[in-house]
Amino acid sequence: MFFIIGCATKSKISNTTNSSINKDEVLAVLRTTNNYFMNKWPDTGKPIYTNRWRPSNIWTRGVYYEGLMALYKIDKDKRYYDYAVDWGENHKWGLRNGTTTRNADDQACGQTYLDLYEIDPKPERIKDIKANIEYVIKSGKYDDWTWIDAIQMAMPVFAKLGVMYKDDTYFDYMYKMYAHSKNVEGGGLYNKADKLWWRDKDFVPPYKEPNGEDCYWSRGNGWVVAALVRVLDLIPETEKHRAEYLQDYKELMEGLLACQREDGFWNVSLHDPTNFGGRETSGTALFVYGMAWGINNGLLDAKTYRPSMERAWNAMFKEAIHPSGFLGYLQGTGKEPKDGQPVSFASVPDFEDYGLGCFLLAGSEVYKLLDKKL
Repeated sequence: MFFIIGCATKSKISNTTNSSINKDEVLAVLRTTNNYFMNKWPDTGKPIYTNRWRPSNIWTRGVYYEGLMALYKIDKDKRYYDYAVDWGENHKWGLRNGTTTRNADDQACGQTYLDLYEIDPKPERIKDIKANIEYVIKSGKYDDWTWIDAIQMAMPVFAKLGVMYKDDTYFDYMYKMYAHSKNVEGGGLYNKADKLWWRDKDFVPPYKEPNGEDCYWSRGNGWVVAALVRVLDLIPETEKHRAEYLQDYKELMEGLLACQREDGFWNVSLHDPTNFGGRETSGTALFVYGMAWGINNGLLDAKTYRPSMERAWNAMFKEAIHPSGFLGYLQGTGKEPKDGQPVSFASVPDFEDYGLGCFLLAGSEVYKLLDKKL
């Protein structure tokens, strides 16, 4: 049996790792998995079809490009940059529902648009995403992030604009939106007792998993990890809410550390391995990303977190990668354990892009860590 049940069995997981991570192998697998996707999707503007057609500037593809830009930082292959620029140009650097959208899923593309603007500050790259965020701020409404995925999709955009324009208005407003999700929405989506987040108000108690535990969805908590990492990586040390973000990040890492499977992965349901239990790559990758980044930046104790991070990376590396570069054990889109099932080595999720983005984020951060010693 590979799983552990809840946080009470934390002691069953050993803080040792039986195999090291090879830096060259990390870069090689990032190239292989990314090349698989780029070869499969040569047309960056082609709509995505699952049960219906969707434009390719939606959140799923936005997360992929976040990962691609992270890969580009450690592997300066011009193909990556050109592929991202072509995506922006094919969508005229726009958002799915225009500059008056309030949907964080529409805003996710802005993270990459802003990264590309910093490399080459052409005004069209920033025009629409800046106009959209300013529209949101001027509205005075800050209860849009009713599901925790939204925190990752939109919060780093506010942070990036605040840094680029040296304007605390962006920081202050993103905090209002974050604080609403954390403390108000559904009575507050963050459970400080377990140090984990409920996905949305539908999963706040009295909702329970089949084993009687609270429902903490793996990838949902992974989105919060990614949001906090990306925001903390951007905002200045003097930003007034930084200490709270940092505390939330550290607590979330503690909550996740206690729920890791013995094989290195995390289940889709963090406290109920009997509810669609089994290996799952997207949540695991986001947790690896968060742990590796924290160690890299001296915010997490390496002796505590590095063995768990390495075990998770090695599990994905050894068990989730097809020879072609296709990623296995990826849960499809949804909001809870039962969605996007079945999850297996051979199962193909409804969207292949966001899972790869999570994996690229993780691997790029692991690559930067490998020169550090315990």
